Amino acid sequence: MARLEGKVAVITGAKGGIGAATAELFMREGATVVGVDLGEDSPGDLAITADVTDAMAVEGLYATVAERFGRIDVLFNNAGISPNDDASVLDTSLEAWQRVQDVNLKSVFLCCKYGIPHLLDAGGGSVINTASFVAVMGAATSQISYTASKGGVLALSRELGVEFAKRGVRVNALCPGPVDTPLLRELFAKDPEKAQRRMVHLPMGRFAFAEEIAQGALFLASDDSSYVTASTFMVDGGLSGAYTTPL
Repeated sequence: MARLEGKVAVITGAKGGIGAATAELFMREGATVVGVDLGEDSPGDLAITADVTDAMAVEGLYATVAERFGRIDVLFNNAGISPNDDASVLDTSLEAWQRVQDVNLKSVFLCCKYGIPHLLDAGGGSVINTASFVAVMGAATSQISYTASKGGVLALSRELGVEFAKRGVRVNALCPGPVDTPLLRELFAKDPEKAQRRMVHLPMGRFAFAEEIAQGALFLASDDSSYVTASTFMVDGGLSGAYTTPL
């Protein structure tokens, strides 16, 4: 349908999972896509290797994109980590806490700080920040820094959405539920009990596919969502709205 025809989109965390699925979908919809990741060969019309926790690197990558393509219209700030050493507050080290905060929250701040001015130069655009369903609900199987970082992304997105609404820049928090990725499948293959403890809360009885989350990002990136900003955009299969689920 070419819903992103003529738009230039920058996607961080583009090499795998949600980022890769979104890059491929955006290209099919007509966007010029810049894939940013720590690893090389991200999908897109241009691949940039960058550490998005480094302010100079982030500022530089947007300058490179603007110089190369003349404009930036969409920021999909999607880079994030969920390491095993992020657990209960009783067990998580300060180093583990900070590492997750840097990648999941600081990087979003930096991408907004240095990316939004380019959207303003283009006359407006869309910022999509990847938060999570855990930003709006708690879990006894805690990943304390991950949860706190995604809550921060949600609050940051809401604030920016309000701040820039009259200037043509929409900012929304995309909040996926659990996504079926190779890493998740490997984890749950090792511990079926842990998998079932999570699966029982999902009304649809399955995890999301990365392509389904990408469709949510596409809506927020496109003009179809022209009156959507400062939103908590849940793509969680009903998880956050469930008390009990179907047998």
